Amino acid sequence: MRYNKKSMKIRMDYNNMMSSVIGKEGIKDEDLNSPSFCREIKKAYKSVEQGKGKGMMGWADLPYNQDEIVEDILATARNIRKNFEYFVVLGIGGSALGPIAAFQALCHLHYNDLSKCMRKGPKFYVEDNVDPERMAALFDVIDVEKTMFNVVTKSGSTSETMTQYLIINNILKEKLGDKAKEHIIATTSKSAGNLIKIAEKEGYKTFYIPDGVGGRFSELCPVGLLPAAVVDIDIKGLLFGAKFMMEECKEDRIKKNPALMAAALQHLSMKRGKNIGVMMPYADGLKFIADWYAQLWAESLGKNKTLSGKDCNVGQTPVKALGVTDQHSQVQLYAEGPFDKVITFIGVDEYRATVEIPNGCEEYPNVNFLCGHTMNELIQAERQATEYAVTKAGKLNYTIMLPTLNAFTLGQLLMYFMLQTAYAGALLNIDTFNQPGVEEGKNATYALLGRPGYDEKRTELANAPQKQNKYII
Repeated sequence: MRYNKKSMKIRMDYNNMMSSVIGKEGIKDEDLNSPSFCREIKKAYKSVEQGKGKGMMGWADLPYNQDEIVEDILATARNIRKNFEYFVVLGIGGSALGPIAAFQALCHLHYNDLSKCMRKGPKFYVEDNVDPERMAALFDVIDVEKTMFNVVTKSGSTSETMTQYLIINNILKEKLGDKAKEHIIATTSKSAGNLIKIAEKEGYKTFYIPDGVGGRFSELCPVGLLPAAVVDIDIKGLLFGAKFMMEECKEDRIKKNPALMAAALQHLSMKRGKNIGVMMPYADGLKFIADWYAQLWAESLGKNKTLSGKDCNVGQTPVKALGVTDQHSQVQLYAEGPFDKVITFIGVDEYRATVEIPNGCEEYPNVNFLCGHTMNELIQAERQATEYAVTKAGKLNYTIMLPTLNAFTLGQLLMYFMLQTAYAGALLNIDTFNQPGVEEGKNATYALLGRPGYDEKRTELANAPQKQNKYII
């Protein structure tokens, strides 16, 4: 599909972050333009630019270096659509949230309920937890003999994913014997880990996660591209949009680089105690973008050490919301509660469907005023009204507008947030790409379940303070 870059460019409106609009809580032009802050910005930009394609910034190269891989993915996806009725992703964290977000954004909102001819692909499921009831329930809605399973873990040691794999592999071998391998695709590291060894031994079709791409930055590599292609999402359009956003963020001046501006505004806000970031899209298709962003932002920026080893305890807690739904559950707090939040609204200029509101209830003016309008007009009015209400209350907010929701604009949005996160981490002087807090929990789990090599951690857990009955009621 061809996309008009000019008409399909996403826009960032940060008026409501500025003191001239929001009042005393806002950011002043002189804050953004001060020589010292400009030096910070240029340093952060340079740090990200120098890191691209190195270390854990391999994700920045994904829009440019995957032509051959994309063709392999597209061919594999065509085969899956032809021969399988179900496609199940086994993964957690970035291996699941990205595929879920893209699926929700770009497929029919009731995709699995459509007839096969309308879907044009297999029913789609992502299993991203180890709740036993959920795994059991999956087998009530799929036929494993008609299912392709995509096992996704870079390390090949993710306990949740490998547990799912063990269960699925056992069932497939019991039912299909040697043909079980035709029902599993592995997406993992090429150079290390257990899954690549298992895949080679079993003869699974395998896609590789680049070494410099961490889970939360992996949606634009085979982790996300294969599931997207299976449900007939335009993955070339996704990458095209991401590439376009990379080109839009080529300067170290914040007014010429939307992701850098967003990072700068969030950084200044965090320094002023705005330690909660609300993500509120006004489109059901973007509901799970907020989930994906929550991991990206929290796992990347929640750190207790600077790059030089100093204590810092920084980060901004992400909160997920959905317009209009959460106007009726959360906005009261945002409008009248503490001045500790930055709200990011995401709007859509043109929705992919138009629904008219018919005439009726003439005798009830408080209902009849809706007649003659469309649901499109209503949701736009609701977004604008909520933006106005929180702005009037002096609460910081900005809006990202998508001309429409398609592969190209979604690709832009994904890359925008990844770049924003990288810039924000550089401004905070932290390691954006590690996750020691997550690893501590993983190691404790390994120890509790008897994984070899974790004897010391088991001893540590055994010697931890025991819970006291007097504090249990």
